Amino acid sequence: MKLDRSIVRNVFTASSLAVLAMLSGCGTTGQQVESEVAEAVAQQINDVPEAFGEAAAQAAAIPVGWVDEFHDDTLKALVLEAQANNKNLAAAAANVNRAQALAAQAGAALSPTANFVAGDQRSGSPSSDVASASGQSVGLQVSWEADLWGRLSAGERSATESFRAVQADYQYAQDSLAAATTSAYITSIEAKLQAAVAKDSVSILTETLRIVQVRYDNGMGDAQDVALSKSDLASARESLITIEGSYRDSVRALEILLGRYPSAETELPETLPALPAAPPVGLPSELLERRPDVVAADRRVAAAFNNTEQAKAARLPSLGLTGSFGGSSDALSSLLDPANLAWQAGTSLLVPIFDGGARKQEVKVATAEQEQALAAYGATAQTAFSEVESALDQGTVLANRNVELAEVATESAEAFRISQLRYKEGEAELLDTLTIQRRVNAANSSLATIQRLQLQQRIDLYLALGGDWES
Repeated sequence: MKLDRSIVRNVFTASSLAVLAMLSGCGTTGQQVESEVAEAVAQQINDVPEAFGEAAAQAAAIPVGWVDEFHDDTLKALVLEAQANNKNLAAAAANVNRAQALAAQAGAALSPTANFVAGDQRSGSPSSDVASASGQSVGLQVSWEADLWGRLSAGERSATESFRAVQADYQYAQDSLAAATTSAYITSIEAKLQAAVAKDSVSILTETLRIVQVRYDNGMGDAQDVALSKSDLASARESLITIEGSYRDSVRALEILLGRYPSAETELPETLPALPAAPPVGLPSELLERRPDVVAADRRVAAAFNNTEQAKAARLPSLGLTGSFGGSSDALSSLLDPANLAWQAGTSLLVPIFDGGARKQEVKVATAEQEQALAAYGATAQTAFSEVESALDQGTVLANRNVELAEVATESAEAFRISQLRYKEGEAELLDTLTIQRRVNAANSSLATIQRLQLQQRIDLYLALGGDWES
């Protein structure tokens, strides 16, 4: 009798539909889990204000491309180079690919598997070394596990949410690298400015020593003034050596971020970039949806909830459906003869009875990981709020400090100019002149530092707000 191939398909399909019809609605849906996640993460955040304390009037959409706000082509090129060559970022990108593959692998468990099999069957007796051929066989084996309680779909959702978390981690790594590169850039330029201040100090003290030496040679000064001038000049030279070493270290740190060899040979501008305008900060509630590390923490909570559902479903019975179709014959040429073809279909029910408590402990482990993910989300959100508020506060503090330090630098320079004239005329002591000169140097040094700190505040604020570095 000729075999009707549709029998296999019909029997297999009928068995599947019958079982699934009886047990439909038993599993937990992804929408139900997501609802539980939203409720759980909301409980981790307490007393979120309607606006950030330092900038209630600045609520607006956060612009992208914050690196462009510095209007520095050199900086932009360095950030792009770091994004292309940084080794840590490359590792993070590989982790994204890994998570994506794991998500696809978990989803594959929901689909049937089919394998082609072929063999050469032989038989014989233990007392004989001679084996006789009994024929060849070919066939197709199909198997599928019915997702009765949503275990497989929960596993797929967990892997997918983990993938989304890793994607957000990668985005935050990109933003953090852009911020770190910008920070290293401005730190290196500040070190260069500090070296310039130190060189100015050496030049001034060299001229002061010349004047003191001339006065001493002409009997108008004393040896104490000469020794004091030489001491201050040597101290200034030592400071210059230290600062130049710090500059080279800061350039090496930048070169490591760029993926270059740390040779300290990268050429940098002589001045810091202009201070960008303060960005709008948006609302605290929006920060939770925008900042990549908070999004990653949220998705890890979702993955943990689905893991728990998967562990719970693993304690329930599972149903497998199998089918095979193929033929066997003594002669290879007649393998596909309808008379030699056969099919087989069946179901298998696996009911866990005793496993030493392994599945129960898996549920406890998943529940603990769920609690851990929730706590981590709450901590990440609190850190995000704190970083925004601190950056906003520092913006006000640094702006006020810059005003005062600019006045200190201006007035100190004027006082030193007058002191030099008075010393040349013999109306002022050298020690007073040197004291004022040190104040000038300190003021100029502090002014360079405060300008760098203001730029750093902008970087910190953009990163804290979850601003994207790319335009």
